[in-house]
Amino acid sequence: MRCPYCDNLDNKVIDSRLSQGGDAIRRRRRCDRCDRRYTTYERIEVSLPLVVKKNGRREPFDREKILAGLQRSCVKRDISGEALDRLVSAVQRSVVETGESEVPSTLVGTIVLRQLAQLDAVAYVRFASVYREFQDVQEFVEELRRLEESDDDELSGMSIRNDEPA
Repeated sequence: MRCPYCDNLDNKVIDSRLSQGGDAIRRRRRCDRCDRRYTTYERIEVSLPLVVKKNGRREPFDREKILAGLQRSCVKRDISGEALDRLVSAVQRSVVETGESEVPSTLVGTIVLRQLAQLDAVAYVRFASVYREFQDVQEFVEELRRLEESDDDELSGMSIRNDEPA
């Protein structure tokens, strides 16, 4: 593993432990040249499906893209980075478990929304407002009303758009 500070390839693993519910191994390393410490994560490489966008374009599943969207939704919320990483791992696991080589972006969005609704209602509404492309305040208010009226079971069956079945 190359040192992020001096580009040296020689380093020592100081500590290893399971992280993110056993889905990754967290390793603390120390560079032999500059003596600085850094953290790496080791994950199982799985064959991820392609995501089919609304316009028909296909792109590889990108956990960093999902994480970036979640981070924007969680600004000034008391949600740890580790909680968001677990959420992204759960989304990735759900997508892989479909067994499909291609999945629609709407499915990925639905999974993210379900997971986020369980984590934080404000972050959920923020994410939903961007993802569902609310056009006016009324759509925002309707989403808030639906969230308030729903319990976790109803929320898990919620579709991405009002006109699409779950």
